[in-house]
Amino acid sequence: MSDGNFSVRMPSGTDDPLSDAEIQSYREEINRLDQVIRDAIKRRTLVSQAIGKTRRESGGTKLVYTREVAIINQFREEFGAEGVQIAKALLQLGRGRLG
Repeated sequence: MSDGNFSVRMPSGTDDPLSDAEIQSYREEINRLDQVIRDAIKRRTLVSQAIGKTRRESGGTKLVYTREVAIINQFREEFGAEGVQIAKALLQLGRGRLG
């Protein structure tokens, strides 16, 4: 361990070595995708905050309700009830809590 980086190997839930290797491979892909998602969320949050700042500085409203509803509906159509939760979390990250 010369560079200080290490990873903990999570159990796969199977004793079959071939299945275990396949599961570990899938997990590596999930980890890569999770990083892409986290990076995209960070970028989305920054862009959303920039929009809000521009809107406030120009005398606009804190949020555009119809835009938020459209985003929530898109996520609902794509992912069902869980999509609503994802959309609401993304919206809150970008604009902060309402109220």
